[in-house]
Amino acid sequence: MIRITKIETPLGEMVAAATRDGICLLEFSDRENLSSEYEELAKLLETTVREGRSWHAWLLKRQLKEYFTGKRKEFTLKLVMPGTEFQQSVWKGLQKIKYGDTISYHEQAAALNNTNATRAVAQANASNRIAIVIPCHRVIGADGSLVGYGGGLERKRWLLIHERKNSGKSGELNLF
Repeated sequence: MIRITKIETPLGEMVAAATRDGICLLEFSDRENLSSEYEELAKLLETTVREGRSWHAWLLKRQLKEYFTGKRKEFTLKLVMPGTEFQQSVWKGLQKIKYGDTISYHEQAAALNNTNATRAVAQANASNRIAIVIPCHRVIGADGSLVGYGGGLERKRWLLIHERKNSGKSGELNLF
């Protein structure tokens, strides 16, 4: 069973979903088509979705609180990430982007040894169901522009500025 719970954050309410094996979803509750994401997860994991509490969601809530206060730079959660082999490689690559850093979609494709896969990488990023924890917000346009974030570009900007400010890295982000 997938258990869904709500989590308040400085960027608005989020919805977390977990199985007994780990977190399978973290999205902003105002995201379009959220109910279809529940349905897709239920189908992929061959189970049902219900509101309820779970150990994994409790741990996620605690770690998110630490993240938003600038104390946590990495998440240590068990994740359930159903997807194609390519999607999973993209999502694992996202988790290697250091806190406070950004890369472009092209750089992300190059890290997968496939510079021709920039659009496919962007699509896999868009399919990421575990916002913030799998940090697709750290991927920006090659020209430094903010592009492609399901939670909205203002939230993406906030997350990137928050991380840079708390990373100890010098210099400001030039985001436009």
